[in-house]
Amino acid sequence: MALNGKTAIVTGAAGGIGYSIAERFAKEGVKVFIADVDQAKGEAAAARLSSLGEVTFVQCDVSRSADVARLVEAAIAAFGDIDILVNNAGIVHGADFLDLAEADFDRVLGVNLKGSFLVGQAVARHMADRVKAGGKPGSIVNMSSVNAVFAIANQVPYSVSKGGVSQLTKAMALGLAPYGIRVNAIGPGSIMTDMLASVNADPAAKNRILSRTPLGRIGEPSEIAAIAVFLASDEASYITGQTIYADGGRLPLNYTVPVKED
Repeated sequence: MALNGKTAIVTGAAGGIGYSIAERFAKEGVKVFIADVDQAKGEAAAARLSSLGEVTFVQCDVSRSADVARLVEAAIAAFGDIDILVNNAGIVHGADFLDLAEADFDRVLGVNLKGSFLVGQAVARHMADRVKAGGKPGSIVNMSSVNAVFAIANQVPYSVSKGGVSQLTKAMALGLAPYGIRVNAIGPGSIMTDMLASVNADPAAKNRILSRTPLGRIGEPSEIAAIAVFLASDEASYITGQTIYADGGRLPLNYTVPVKED
C-alpha cells in the first residue's frame, strides 16, 4: 500500500478495532500516534506495538476541544506531520428510549459524533495548511456502523451518532475536496471485539447475529483494519465521501438465513 514513512493518528486505539488498525498501520511502516481516554490501557497498547515500529500514546478525550488541540500538537511535535487520521473512538450506552437520560445521550454523541468532528477539523486544518504550502493532502477515515442505517431500540444515542458520522463524512469530503483531502468511513457489522464478546458468549444471541449474516460468521478486527489501510493509501485516490460497509452481507439482507449447527 506504499504507506511506509507516513504518520497517523488513530483514536480509541487502546483496544478493539482501533488497536487492530494501529497494529496494521505499524506493520505497513506508518508512524502511529495512539489516542485513547484510558491511559493505562493506551500505554500498554503502545508498548506492545512498539516492536513493530514507532508508536506513541497520548491520553485524549475526543469530546473536549482542549484535549484534541493537545493531541494534534503532540502528534506534530513527535512526528513532524499528520498524513492519516482514523476517527475510531466510540462508546455505547444501553437504555430504552423512554428511560434514556439526557446526560447519557450527550455523552455518547459527544464522543462518537462531536469527537469525530473536533479531531477531524483540527487535523484537516493542519492538512489544508500543508497543501497551501505546496505539500501533499492527507486522508481521513471515520468509523461509522451498520447502525447508521439500522437502529437498535435500546441503543438510541449510538444509532443516532453513527448516522451522524455517515453524514459528517459526506460533508467533510465535500468541504475538503478543494484541498485534495479525502474523507471516507467504514461501517462495520458484527466484529469480534470485547464489546461483542458477551453477546457472542450467549448461544441464542450469537444465533441471532449469524441468522442475519449471509457469510455465516462474525468479522475480525483485522478485516476492518485492512479497509482502513486501503482508504488511507493512494490505491483509494479517487474515493471520497463514501462509507464502506464490512458486514458479512447484512445490509442487503431482508430476511434471516439458516444458521449452521456447530
